Amino acid sequence: MNKMTETNPQTAPGVGSQLLQVQGAQSGQGGTHAQFVGSIPEIYDTHLGPLLFQFSAADLARRVGEARPGDIRVLEVACGTGIATEHLWQALSPQSEIVATDLNPAMLDFAKDKRGVLQNVSYRQADVQDLPFDDGSFDAVVCQFGIMFVPDKAKAFAEMARVLRPGGLLAFNVWDALARNPVADLARETIAGFFETNPPDFLTVPFGYYEQEPICGLIAGAGFSNLGIQTVSETVEISSAISIARGFVEGNPGILQIRERPGVDPEEIVRALAEAIETLYGPAPLQVPLREIVFLADKL
Repeated sequence: MNKMTETNPQTAPGVGSQLLQVQGAQSGQGGTHAQFVGSIPEIYDTHLGPLLFQFSAADLARRVGEARPGDIRVLEVACGTGIATEHLWQALSPQSEIVATDLNPAMLDFAKDKRGVLQNVSYRQADVQDLPFDDGSFDAVVCQFGIMFVPDKAKAFAEMARVLRPGGLLAFNVWDALARNPVADLARETIAGFFETNPPDFLTVPFGYYEQEPICGLIAGAGFSNLGIQTVSETVEISSAISIARGFVEGNPGILQIRERPGVDPEEIVRALAEAIETLYGPAPLQVPLREIVFLADKL
């Protein structure tokens, strides 16, 4: 049983005063930290999905459905393997349309193969920094754990605003700091411990974009208002430490960094990390605490 708690809602500094009240995740868009290729999508979906992305996707989709009831047209950017896509499909009205996009062909292909039968859902390759859609063509834009990978975040927010209709909804989430997500920090430390110099640093990217003030400034600069922020803490139950470890080692582009550095067997890292996870959380089933930050805003 997953247990979710929320902090008191916050109003974004300098970005309106009305809070979007709610009742109480993907691949990147460019750069060397966004190479979700080869076997990564399947391992990501199978091993990281249950830990990191299912609860957060369900939470984000619920917020979108509550904020925009009725039939709407939704653009999802950085959809990854389609975990949030499926939760949006479940949360929205049956006649709503979802256009799920990602820059990475391998992630998009996996999403199509696993979740391509969802009604009124289409998949398309797209870069959030240069979206191939007309102005004002969507009622909502949703992004689960993708904005942290985008090289030009100001341009990405501007593009998301451009394709939204006036009054349209922007909904996205980011991870809180590594210190607030100890399982990810443990993975980073364990992986780094196998390398004397220049350790793989992938995990600092998805867990490194959490400072609210600069994020709020970019959102306001793109033409959004009524920004609400919610910090969500979740305890996720996972039956296998080895599954968590495999996800953190092999289910993201960090595995490419590991393989670039000779002399270290990824399977050895997986075993060491699984042991460290069991030491931290005890034997299975493991209760793993996580913390994310959710942003909702309206286009002016």
